[in-house]
Amino acid sequence: MDTRVKPTVVKLGGSVITVKDEAFTPNLPAINRLAKEIAEAQLDSVILIHGGGSFGHPVARKYQIVEGYKTPGQRIGFSKTRQAMMTLNKLVIDAFVRQSLPVIAVQPSACITTKGGRIHHFDVTAIQHLLRLGFIPVLYGDAVLDFDLGFTILSGDQLTAELAAIFNAEKTVIAVDVDGLFTDDPKVNPNAKLIHQISLEELKGLLDSIDEAKTVDVTKGMRGKITELLPAVKRGIQIDLVNARMAGRLYKALKGEKVTGTKITRG
Repeated sequence: MDTRVKPTVVKLGGSVITVKDEAFTPNLPAINRLAKEIAEAQLDSVILIHGGGSFGHPVARKYQIVEGYKTPGQRIGFSKTRQAMMTLNKLVIDAFVRQSLPVIAVQPSACITTKGGRIHHFDVTAIQHLLRLGFIPVLYGDAVLDFDLGFTILSGDQLTAELAAIFNAEKTVIAVDVDGLFTDDPKVNPNAKLIHQISLEELKGLLDSIDEAKTVDVTKGMRGKITELLPAVKRGIQIDLVNARMAGRLYKALKGEKVTGTKITRG
């Protein structure tokens, strides 16, 4: 889909913008700092996505929303999951407005339906128009309706890759809580090394060489994250993984400056 300027797609991980081990606890200093870094980068066009962290995940897990509709008791869980994500989204929106950034929340469950957990229909008309007017659409991982499962959870990572592909992003920056992709779990293996740059083929080889029970780096979530982002890389969209807990790294990645992290490219 054509837009006047290729957008930069930015994903703020839930583990960065919330306190992971404390339910419904935002990391407000981090949210405010990241909003300031994005404002200072002065990008021409941005699409922002954020994860759920300690807001969406506990409720979704309690009611097993990702597994689909099985009992009537899950319906209130679906509502609570959506409510939790809207609460977190408002905190993100508030921080960006304070930086005078023209952000507009776009509710994924109102424009996306999935089938078997994968995006099936995505009405991007409003997002396209927002970008043309110079707004910053802000989306998030959400509880959505699913044609096979009844409902499920749409991850922010799947959403990020889809948006990057649809809008032919200039690049995609993923703000995580680790330095990037490692050869092994650095918390367990002191010899684990940060992978500064990796091609699509090299990444596939790395993933194939790892036992399913192991991880690519610190958490199994990173393996899932990388797998979700592969379709965007296949389209030639560069993915930068940076540790957004470290001040200034997101800004440097957005500006194309040298920064500690992992760069994933097609070739």
